[in-house]
Amino acid sequence: MALPVVTGAMMTCTFGAAPSTLNVLPTTRVMISKMPAANIMANIPIANIPPFGVCMSMANPMVAAATAAALGVLTPMPCIPVTAAPWVPGSPTAMLGGMPALTNSCQCMCNWGGVITFSMPGQFTTMAP
Repeated sequence: MALPVVTGAMMTCTFGAAPSTLNVLPTTRVMISKMPAANIMANIPIANIPPFGVCMSMANPMVAAATAAALGVLTPMPCIPVTAAPWVPGSPTAMLGGMPALTNSCQCMCNWGGVITFSMPGQFTTMAP
């Protein structure tokens, strides 16, 4: 069963070096376990999705340039998430702020090829319908 995601949820990126925590602004006006709950539109880089340490994706122009300068040796560069699309798939039944609720089974794609997933939803008491 899917768990709704709240602020403080732990995320990982397939090309990131460190985990990060989701920041949820209280725009949905819904609280779960006394923390703001997220919908699928909580995908704004830096504001909602902080960096994951360093990026190791060759699709990232900074990584590609640094790797080329190092004569082909993969050179990670600081992560700056670029997430243009919302989280998918979202809850099929629960709506927050007019959009599907964000659950721990959702994924967000970074433009540099990384897949951002949740390792911990931030709360464990409320189940999504």
